[in-house]
Amino acid sequence: MKNTRSEKRVTITIDGKPYQAAEGRNLVDAAKEAGVFIPSLCYFKHLDPPLGTCRACTCKVNGRNVPACMQRVEEGMAVEVNTPELIDIRKALVEMMFAEGNHFCPSCVKSGNCDLQHMGYELGITHMRFPHLFRDRHTDYQSRRMVLENNRCIKCRRCVEEVFTDQGKRVFMYQNRGIETLVGIDHEQEALLTEAQAEAAMNLCPTGAIVVRGKRVAKPFGLRSFDQQSEQEDYGIRWSANGDRSPREKKMVATVSLAGCFGCHMSLLDIDEEILDLVDLVEFHKSPLTDIKRFTQRCDLGIVEGGCCNTENIETLREFRENCDILVAVGECAIWGGLPAMRNTIPLGECLEEAFINAQTNDEGEGRVPYHEDLPKLLNRVYACNEIVKIDYLIPGCPPSASHLWKVIRNILWGEEFSVLYHEFKYD
Repeated sequence: MKNTRSEKRVTITIDGKPYQAAEGRNLVDAAKEAGVFIPSLCYFKHLDPPLGTCRACTCKVNGRNVPACMQRVEEGMAVEVNTPELIDIRKALVEMMFAEGNHFCPSCVKSGNCDLQHMGYELGITHMRFPHLFRDRHTDYQSRRMVLENNRCIKCRRCVEEVFTDQGKRVFMYQNRGIETLVGIDHEQEALLTEAQAEAAMNLCPTGAIVVRGKRVAKPFGLRSFDQQSEQEDYGIRWSANGDRSPREKKMVATVSLAGCFGCHMSLLDIDEEILDLVDLVEFHKSPLTDIKRFTQRCDLGIVEGGCCNTENIETLREFRENCDILVAVGECAIWGGLPAMRNTIPLGECLEEAFINAQTNDEGEGRVPYHEDLPKLLNRVYACNEIVKIDYLIPGCPPSASHLWKVIRNILWGEEFSVLYHEFKYD
């Protein structure tokens, strides 16, 4: 549709600063032109009126909290964007989307090209304050080309409003009501889409909810859409200096891997020759790196990777909390369960039956679930570390980069000021 709105320039204020903007322009676009970043997941410039479904762009306009994508620039408009309250609201909205769906970033084909993931990076979200639901929603495999994964869908309505056949028929639609609302797919209409149209639908989806069979979405690190460059000119997750700690004081560190893969430990050591600079500053106590099995003294810092999937994990985690002044959860598994938590959508009994009873084996009579009093008891699901004990700091990633890890550790132990760069802050 041709834009017939006036290009008259008017004055608005954003966070108290005056800016010139075209009258009638969408506030998200006007703010971007002024160098002010307003996050959004559902806003498309060519959709008018905007969808306004995600609310991730919530700002205060003339004293009222409203979605910025639904606002048009007017003379004298007073906009607040980066107040502590609004930043926290936007973070909470994005966190709820992560917690409400099953977003396993390290295993998702859309990782690195996912708009939801991107907003998490831009907002500096290290963890979710809300418990993950781990619901097992319907995954539709019936179409010839498309797989519709409702566990990843954030109900942005992009596909419903944008994907049509050449005959003008909708391919996607909403089904059910309230919290049971799902996106459905019309299999007959989907079959009429061209290959290019099917791929466009997959790329239109802000998450990995729509996948076209055989079409590769994943790309190498560094070549993905949201790997290198932030949309914010001054991006940086900053940690201020703590002048109370001496940079020369040697510190005692303990580490452990619970329900994880030791990838975070490998990343911890991946600092090349810099590790020689730390020999005089860090001593590892109880850790797989030293093979010391028991605490014999109190430690300044405890580093935990992996979540809790059994009783032994919980016992070990509580022991670390008791013997370490500061406890840091490292990696996706420790922060919310990560890949091991993929079993959280399936009852424990079914998991055990599939693994031990229904599995193929060459050993006669081994079709049974093992039990012995010496074996740790499996929990009903995999728990994040902060669901079991108090965690002081959380570092996301699968694994976090060595640079990210040691920046945080140096700040905690010796008060070094630092900023985590955009390309260092990742969930996968």
